[in-house]
Amino acid sequence: MRMTVIGCGYLGAVHAACMAELGHEVIGIDVDPEKIAALQAARAPFYEPGLPELLERTMATGRLTFTTDIAAAAGSAVHFVCVGTPQKRGEFAADMTYVDAAVDALLPHVGEGELIVGKSTVPVGTAARLATRIAELAPTSRGLAWNPEFLREGHAVEDTLHPDRLVYGVPGGQDSPEGLAAKAVLDEVYATPLSRATPLIVTDYQTAELVKVAANSFLATKISFINAMAELCEKVNADITQLADAIGHDDRIGRKFLNAGLGFGGGCLPKDIRAFMARAGELGADQTLTFLREVDSINMRRRIRMVDLAREVCDGSLIGKRVAVLGAAFKPESDDIRDSPALNVAAQIRLQGGDVVLTDPAALDNARKALPDISYAETVEEAVRGAHVVLLLTEWKEYRELDPAVLAGLVREKRILDGRNALDPARWRAAGWTYRALGRPRG
Repeated sequence: MRMTVIGCGYLGAVHAACMAELGHEVIGIDVDPEKIAALQAARAPFYEPGLPELLERTMATGRLTFTTDIAAAAGSAVHFVCVGTPQKRGEFAADMTYVDAAVDALLPHVGEGELIVGKSTVPVGTAARLATRIAELAPTSRGLAWNPEFLREGHAVEDTLHPDRLVYGVPGGQDSPEGLAAKAVLDEVYATPLSRATPLIVTDYQTAELVKVAANSFLATKISFINAMAELCEKVNADITQLADAIGHDDRIGRKFLNAGLGFGGGCLPKDIRAFMARAGELGADQTLTFLREVDSINMRRRIRMVDLAREVCDGSLIGKRVAVLGAAFKPESDDIRDSPALNVAAQIRLQGGDVVLTDPAALDNARKALPDISYAETVEEAVRGAHVVLLLTEWKEYRELDPAVLAGLVREKRILDGRNALDPARWRAAGWTYRALGRPRG
């Protein structure tokens, strides 16, 4: 099947390459010429494990191409809209500028029987609004379907090729003629994963739109719950990791996403829960999601607490103290620094007079652009040399496996703050380090 993917960021570039891997003929379109030049040369414009190899493989088959020309969309059976929906400046609401612009640019090139499919995370009601516009300006098309994505950065290729579920929001719902026609097209798109018995939910627009934001809100709530428990653990010198293990054995709760620490960040969870609250307010249901304000507040408090802890172990002041920060990306296996807790903590420490030296395996270039007034190091050894305190803020595998005895010979003071509860406290203390973590006993 010939298809178009509009928007070649984290979602779109991965989706385009994966659709080509599944055997489809794919054209990726984006307004950024530098991004398109990189992709057309089979170079990933961001860090995502497995994507460079996938681009090389699929580009070599001739099934995958990239362009800035929206007219290239003409003749595709399916057009995926994968552009971003960032938070509006100064507001909680989602900025729909890019989605609206993408659809408007696409419509003159949509032909008879072609289906437009939204994958962006949008406020509920967006699909119905866009469907009306599509019916007016592309009346011979199959209209619009909504197919939310559930990708995890760092696992996006696997999540696309082997999804844990597929959701179709179709016009008129699953039993309408229009809905059945849209479903048939999407079934052809996803024939391979469906052949592996991937769960499929076919529903109306509004339910499909709510699925993604509801899922992200639940995950954010679970993370903030365990971080609230970590706040209590610190007050009474209890151990949050053992508490999480104990309640995680209850299969109604589960252990996933009960890892206390610095909290969540990135380009999805923070802005999605805020946009969800904003949309609920617009619908007159603002009280329904007021709990998400506390979820957001708990999450932001973790960053403040980490800065306070750094100042505490540095004898009450960060002025002139060399602070080594391990991690800039909001999570491991990514170079994404959007709303990164690690970068936020580094910036706050710098404002309080700390001499910050930051390192990260993948996100240094992005961090330098966002926070140019701190120092950067290519290696852990360079970052920690002469440090008064070391902060582990992104739990990369190489940081989890650091040898405390080796690092002890490089630092000025053997003090480490584990912002992700990723290290073995006993091992570090045995090597002579002062180990502190969010929600863990002081030892």
